[in-house]
Amino acid sequence: MRGVIFDGKRPQVVDDLEVRGPGPGEVLVAVTAAGLCHSDLSVLDGTIPHPLPVVLGHEGVGVVEGVGPGVTHVAPGDHVALSTLANCGACADCDRGRPTMCWNSIGRPARPFSWRGERPYHFAASSVFAERTVVKAAQAVRIPDDIPAASAALLGCAVLTGVGAVLNRARVAQGDSVLVIGTGGVGLNVLQGARLAGASVVVAVDADPAKEALARTFGAKHFVDASAVPDVPSAVREILPAGVDHAFECVGDARLVRQAIDLLGRRGQAVLLGVPPAGVEASFRVSSMYLDKSILGCRYGSSRPQHDIALYARLYREGRLLLDELVTRVYPVGQFERAVEDAHNLSGARGVLSFER
Repeated sequence: MRGVIFDGKRPQVVDDLEVRGPGPGEVLVAVTAAGLCHSDLSVLDGTIPHPLPVVLGHEGVGVVEGVGPGVTHVAPGDHVALSTLANCGACADCDRGRPTMCWNSIGRPARPFSWRGERPYHFAASSVFAERTVVKAAQAVRIPDDIPAASAALLGCAVLTGVGAVLNRARVAQGDSVLVIGTGGVGLNVLQGARLAGASVVVAVDADPAKEALARTFGAKHFVDASAVPDVPSAVREILPAGVDHAFECVGDARLVRQAIDLLGRRGQAVLLGVPPAGVEASFRVSSMYLDKSILGCRYGSSRPQHDIALYARLYREGRLLLDELVTRVYPVGQFERAVEDAHNLSGARGVLSFER
């Protein structure tokens, strides 16, 4: 079968990848579409270190082909969105409804594939840049089969992370103000999460002016072009003189983390979503925090995928959550290199790889 392998030198599309069948508590999924997220690109450039070789991809949708013993919530033929959260369901954090904190889901890549005598690793427990993949049952969330595959693929990462950061982690309230720094796939979903939450003033900041129209479509009321203004904080303060209630950093830049913190108002909170290189540190004035301000990390939108993906699918079908607008372009998997080049160079939200047969 076809898949995208990264061996540490360059990614390549191969046609001799194999995957084993599902074991107990596992699901075999025929992937139909997969989003190209910057986390995948971060493996390629070394920002995210990972054991090699690896089958890339972590944002996908497909059809169940087989289930292992003990799997009852999905069956062959079901359409499923895949989450990257291979949580165990039995530890204290899972029991408390905090599956993103499950120790069993962190840093333990499986190796269900075989390729030219090697056993490539899973990436983010899913590896959806392949025609078929094996995941834990908890990762497969049944969705309606009338949602277009390219759109549904984005439920499992960009939407879960961005919308979840607003609704689950920050708990933005009706009437709050929101600042979003970076309007890529995650940032756009933070914007629409703010819209769903009823935020009153929503400000988007990006260095690419071509992103303004899309940012406004997703919920931004104001757009600050960081490439055109001499001082971004001053431009934001013209809109929100008393500071912002919630600032979301979606780029992964220490300078922008500091910017988000400095723009907080009283009782404001900065939520960190961007992924900088390992070891990067950010600074802030400690005295600035004493007005009940907070700095929040956020893993995967603090989500509960079985609940949240089903919710977001329903909101999409009701016309309240945007998915189709996130898809910039769909590429056959054989055009992976072109998709990567476009992800680096073109404005838009997400390129999507198609595996539909």
